[in-house]
Amino acid sequence: MSLEKIAPAKLATKAPAQTLSHESAWLHVTGAARYTDELAMPAGTLSLWPVLADCAHGSLLSLELDEARAMPGVHLVLSAADIPGINNIGPIVPDEVLLPTTQIDYHGQALAWVAAESDVLAEAAAKRVRFQIRPLSPVLDIDAAVSANSFHLAPKQLNRGTAETALQQAEYRLSGRTENGPQDHFYLETQCSWAQVDGDGLVLVHASTQHPSETQHMVAQVLGLPSAQVVVRCVRMGGGFGGKETQANAFAALVALAAWKTGRAARIKLKREHDMILTGKRHGFRTDWEVGFDAEGRIAALRADVIADAGWSADLSPPVLLRAMVHLDNAYYLPHVAIQGRLAKTHKASNTAFRGFGGPQGVLVAEEILSAIAHFLQRPAHVVRALNFYSDPDRSVTHYLQPVGELRMARIWETLLRTSDYQARLQAIHGINAVQVHHKSGIAITPVKFGISFNKVEYNQAGALVLIYRDGSVQLNHGGTEMGQGLHTKMRIVAARSLGITVEQIRVMTTGTDKVPNTSATAASSGADLNGQAVKQACEQLLERIFAQLRRTWSLADDTPLHFEAGTCSYGAQQIGFAQSVELCYSARISLSACGYYATPGLSFDLQSNTGHPFYYFSYGAAVSEVEVDGFTGEWKLKRVDLLHDVGDSLNPLIDIGQIEGGFVQGLGWLTMEELVWNSKGKLLTTAPSTYKIPTASEVPEAFYTNVLDHATQPGVIYGSKAVGEPPLMLAISVREALRCAIIAFGDKSRGSGTEDKSRGSETWVELAAPATPEAILRAVRLQQAGAAANN
Repeated sequence: MSLEKIAPAKLATKAPAQTLSHESAWLHVTGAARYTDELAMPAGTLSLWPVLADCAHGSLLSLELDEARAMPGVHLVLSAADIPGINNIGPIVPDEVLLPTTQIDYHGQALAWVAAESDVLAEAAAKRVRFQIRPLSPVLDIDAAVSANSFHLAPKQLNRGTAETALQQAEYRLSGRTENGPQDHFYLETQCSWAQVDGDGLVLVHASTQHPSETQHMVAQVLGLPSAQVVVRCVRMGGGFGGKETQANAFAALVALAAWKTGRAARIKLKREHDMILTGKRHGFRTDWEVGFDAEGRIAALRADVIADAGWSADLSPPVLLRAMVHLDNAYYLPHVAIQGRLAKTHKASNTAFRGFGGPQGVLVAEEILSAIAHFLQRPAHVVRALNFYSDPDRSVTHYLQPVGELRMARIWETLLRTSDYQARLQAIHGINAVQVHHKSGIAITPVKFGISFNKVEYNQAGALVLIYRDGSVQLNHGGTEMGQGLHTKMRIVAARSLGITVEQIRVMTTGTDKVPNTSATAASSGADLNGQAVKQACEQLLERIFAQLRRTWSLADDTPLHFEAGTCSYGAQQIGFAQSVELCYSARISLSACGYYATPGLSFDLQSNTGHPFYYFSYGAAVSEVEVDGFTGEWKLKRVDLLHDVGDSLNPLIDIGQIEGGFVQGLGWLTMEELVWNSKGKLLTTAPSTYKIPTASEVPEAFYTNVLDHATQPGVIYGSKAVGEPPLMLAISVREALRCAIIAFGDKSRGSGTEDKSRGSETWVELAAPATPEAILRAVRLQQAGAAANN
């Protein structure tokens, strides 16, 4: 039976008719959308260019700037000596200097920045900067950091029950090491920012940043100014993925510093090579684990030593590590746990937030463990996975002591197994692998359970400012930033739904710290949850004022229920349009602006024991992926993908489906092709798309079926919707597991298809790199083939 004869899933991509396209979609596709570096800048804006260190670790002995400063067109060469405030931009730990003074911490670190009339002049002058560095031995990876005892901060511990005793008493035990490589954000728009100082000393910064309030704080800190003297605005980003949560701060501070010193506007727009050299990545992880389990595959205990490569400074690594630790369960109940987490200090650019924020690294370990158990027992992996799901009340509390709440994983799992024809395809692949010699196929289904909220409780708050004008049009300001994910579109929908008017009446304004202060980053998949509630609250304040005036005008009781629908409010024979009601309020001298505010309730977390209730709810999903591997080259093809994800009552299914598919593809890149390479001196060698491969349309199969879970209202969130930005990335783990199944089939055609085999401790287990590049796959295939030949 050939795979082509299997009917495609009957559950096709779901996009109900009543959806709203991205509010800037037509601007994006026509090229008319303006990004930070495309805004109208003042005449005479200076360009900044970096002077890069040529070693990964060393002592800075001298930095000679005079020759560069003397060049025509050069107005300033910035060094640490030019900073009037604090030379530090560490967001959690104050360990990250903006410009170095005595020590070099990674290859390509910016020693100075030239500000000149153009990029060309600035680049030429940067080559005239002379410096001397005495090289020191760098620590370049996790293994070297462990050997050198090079770590940031103290280890984290997360324990539940008696893991050591439970491991000793377990029927079976397995141990292993799971490693994943880093990933570059590779946003289309590189890091950029520009700033100007007005005649009153107000510093206005336009930044491509996910966190305008933190950027404001860091700029003020570097300049030695109060935050009220700095305004940060973000019109939109051409992608962020976490890479512009903290790492945009340095570039904003540099242009603000140049503008402050020269009185001229100043800009930075990194070329791709500089962006990849100067910015941090998704953290590479190394996890050593030991698991105990019974003959059915039910987990009894887990011990894990989790190490993240933080780079030269802490940045956001502490909460990234913590999120990895609390996602080591993924969708599975772990009765006894002992987890240690450490942050390796290496001489690389400081690693940072990336879509999933440590969660993917933890989930990857969980899925590798479940695959190892299933392979050892020779039981179908999808059966062993389902056996370990959070289920009844006795198995529904996480290892950090948060109740899971509503259990949706089983319903998603059973639905996707059915709609993807998983069982029939599994048997078909087994038959094909039995006769195919040089090409093998694999199929796998994996789940995701992902906690939604910021790790740090105080970040779970948001504000909004809504202004209604006399003609009934509305300006909407909120603290979230738009990076292509459709947040502004969703906020228009929330405002329109709250006010009972059309989305065409609502304009979302540029995000700015002068409109909504003290905001959190647009991150942690929380943008719509937090800002949506704040927008709704502001709209409800305004509606109550409008309705109070209408009740007075119509002589109604104070508790008479009123509402707008499609811009019209009716009560009996009386009817009024939204704009007319607004005019009534204006004439009655009633305020038509309101500030909304929201703080997520019920969150708590003890940072000593690393236990509590850090998440407001959980997002769920599952994926089935089918692959074919070429045994000659290690190249592979993704033949079909079936995704089913829980988004609650979607605010906009069109956007949510785009996020699900985009997240999956980005995860596919992380796990199978995006390989960053450094040489022995710590120099990054993969600094362009010619050397760093990201997924393209050719990697996405034609058979790509995406659905959202029906009847999935989430209580207590904005209109029953759920976060969607990060969780789908982890669905791509199904591709890696499918690849593993196909590779195993090269060693023994009776294995790797999920069929029963009562043997124990098979030696055909595949150690598969992440990313599983064709080279890594070919190495694994060769090992399988060699093992099969030896056994024969």
